[in-house]
Amino acid sequence: MRSRMKGVFWSGVLLFLCTFVSGQPSCPVEEIRTELQNPNEKPSQLTYNSAFMSPIVHSFLGSVQPKPFPKDLLVGLVKGSGTTQTDTIKEVLLYEVGFLVCVAIGILYIVLMPLIGLFFACCRCCGNCGGRMYQKQKTNIHCKRRSFYCSTFIITALILAGNICMFLSSTYTSDTVMGSSTEIKDILENVKSYITTVPEQIRQVSNESSKTVDKVEYNLNETGPLLGKAIQNGLKGALDPAFTSINEIAKVINSTSTGLLQLNKTLDLLKPKVDALQANLSAVRQRINNTLHMSDCVNCNSSQPELDKMSLEGSLEFSDQNDLRSAVDKAINTNVTGQAEKGRDFFDSIPQKVKTQTTASVMLAKYELDKLKKQISDVTKDLPLDVLESISRPLTDMQDTISKSSPEIERSSKISRAIGLTLSCLILLVVICNILGLLLGTAGLNAKDNPTERSGTSNCGGIFFMAGVGFSFLFSWIFMLVVLILFIVGGNTYTLVCKPWQNKELIQVFDTPGLIQGFNLSEILNLKTDLSIVNVYSDCQNDKPLWTTLHLNEVFDLNNLLNISKYERQIYQTFEDANINIATITVLSPEVKSQLHNFSSSASTMNFSNIIQQINDVSGTNLSSSAESLDDLAVKQRNTNISEQLRGEAKDLRDIQTDITSNIMPLLLVLNATIKNLSAVASQINATVENVLKNVGYAQDVLNYNISQIVKSESMSFIDCQLKIFQAYVSWANQTITERMGRCGPVAAALERSVDLLCKHLVGSLNAFWFSLGWCMIFLIPSVIFSVKLAKYYRRMKYSDVYENNTIRMHSFPKAQLKPELYGK
Repeated sequence: MRSRMKGVFWSGVLLFLCTFVSGQPSCPVEEIRTELQNPNEKPSQLTYNSAFMSPIVHSFLGSVQPKPFPKDLLVGLVKGSGTTQTDTIKEVLLYEVGFLVCVAIGILYIVLMPLIGLFFACCRCCGNCGGRMYQKQKTNIHCKRRSFYCSTFIITALILAGNICMFLSSTYTSDTVMGSSTEIKDILENVKSYITTVPEQIRQVSNESSKTVDKVEYNLNETGPLLGKAIQNGLKGALDPAFTSINEIAKVINSTSTGLLQLNKTLDLLKPKVDALQANLSAVRQRINNTLHMSDCVNCNSSQPELDKMSLEGSLEFSDQNDLRSAVDKAINTNVTGQAEKGRDFFDSIPQKVKTQTTASVMLAKYELDKLKKQISDVTKDLPLDVLESISRPLTDMQDTISKSSPEIERSSKISRAIGLTLSCLILLVVICNILGLLLGTAGLNAKDNPTERSGTSNCGGIFFMAGVGFSFLFSWIFMLVVLILFIVGGNTYTLVCKPWQNKELIQVFDTPGLIQGFNLSEILNLKTDLSIVNVYSDCQNDKPLWTTLHLNEVFDLNNLLNISKYERQIYQTFEDANINIATITVLSPEVKSQLHNFSSSASTMNFSNIIQQINDVSGTNLSSSAESLDDLAVKQRNTNISEQLRGEAKDLRDIQTDITSNIMPLLLVLNATIKNLSAVASQINATVENVLKNVGYAQDVLNYNISQIVKSESMSFIDCQLKIFQAYVSWANQTITERMGRCGPVAAALERSVDLLCKHLVGSLNAFWFSLGWCMIFLIPSVIFSVKLAKYYRRMKYSDVYENNTIRMHSFPKAQLKPELYGK
């Protein structure tokens, strides 16, 4: 008995382990895929830049100001401490010495150019400086003219190149000024979008926590269906085979009952007919026997053995049928199917029982969840979101101010465009004069013509050269004044702002301690780490989150804020204390098992071979041969009466045989098929009953010994699943806050766009303009010189040069006797 119980126990444990391992459902923890809202960035609309001139301008400014960025000088100026004002001025002048030299050169240009022009005009009015309309004819005159022509052409081409750059840079400058208001508003809008996105991202994280809590609360409210289903899955591996096998044996019992009913019905139809045939056959045998014993019957004694064989064998009496019928009826009366339905009802009622018995635990767990939800929501309350809103308002005010100033900015753009085009056109006027002088002078000049006889076309060419010279003297000093002003502003902006910004030298100035009174990032954020603006800017350029950029881990203990371990322990304890009691049931009662044993033994003892043998005996009866023997015997008789009697008796046998074939044989075939079906069903009854009892035993052992363990294990697995949902959220929130939330790349991008607007677009195009204008001013000096020289070769002279023959002695005559016209223009 002890060994049997031990075997049952270990069988139950093995069944439980197999069922638990194979049937345990995985926890459906969905990965959180919430995408954080990203700030809307408006791209730059500025497409114009002066990159084609930047290398030359920057190289020139590098030569003018080769000294490094004066960080100490700038810090001293901002702080207003240290050296005296005189020393500070000296340091500034020493640093700006390159610019001062250029300014001095520009002032000399501004002063000397109009003076020289004035002296040149007066000198020509007096007949000097090429003002005398007389040209000596020398052998190298054509060589000089060609040299002056080539030089003037090259100088004019250089001035034209600078003039084209003036047109382009002037257009770029005006377009930059025109689009600067929109660009600045877009930059501010990007910053505002970033500032408003950060609180939205924080709200997303907080909302996700609410969704997580709501989801777990929903699961707790659905403890009955969810946990009950899990417990059902734990029991399903043991109970399903038992219920299935019970249904199978019920079908076998029903099939056996149906077969026995069919057997009885067939026997009820067959037995009366068999009994009638046996009576008829007995009467015919008696008559045949009487005929064969007549004295006049010839050779009748030889037919007596044939007469003895003439009978209908098989009683068709089946005694085992009643025992099986009785066992089947008792099995049906025990209602095996009803027993299985009771088990099914118990199995289906588990969710409702779990829901009823876990109501108190669910309420306590939901109370803990509410406290957890409040703790997570408190994380966002500690964040200084009001600071972001206070930053956003001044940005909006700046946008409004820029919008109001847009008409003035557009007007400034139009003015700058007009000034740039005017200056460019004036330079172009000088270029056109030179080009026309070169074209007309060359087209109208005939080298063999006397200077006094030059064509009007050639003379116009010379006049255009002199017009260009006049325009040069008239406007060049004004142009140089413009160059000087723009050079001082644009050059210093590049060397003191743009270049050090690219080298990150300017931004390092802001990290100087005490530069801005009361401004210290580390103190403002209560950080232990010394946080520098350079590092913050560098991190934002790499689009790092605010958690890393501002070292917020020193301000907020995120692990503590997102710590849910104490709530986990409480919820675990709540469900451990819950007493989920699922009362067990008896799958099959001992009476049902006894009837199944009786049914199995009755089916196994039934002799189906004897029944089949009786059927074969009845179906094997053949009276036709006996009838033929009587017919043969009747032929041999001399007595007509005996012969007629034998023939009549043979006919009776044939009639009986016909009755057997037409009425008995179909019923025998049906009976034979029924017996075979019963035999096939009966052959499986023993194994089916054993399988039922085995599965039911296993199921009953699980219900008796393991159901409490399954309930406890599934309850803890259910709570583990809910807490895994929280753990997945905590992991996502931690990663989101520390790695994704508040990526400050848009701030760095806005700052870089502002610098690009100032340096690449505005200052770059402005520097390109004054450099191009200065380029033209420098080459105007040789242009004036060569234009004056070359004009003498194209203008029509008033006096012709007379070649002197050195072999003829010329008489001298007093100078006073010469005609005054010789000294005219």
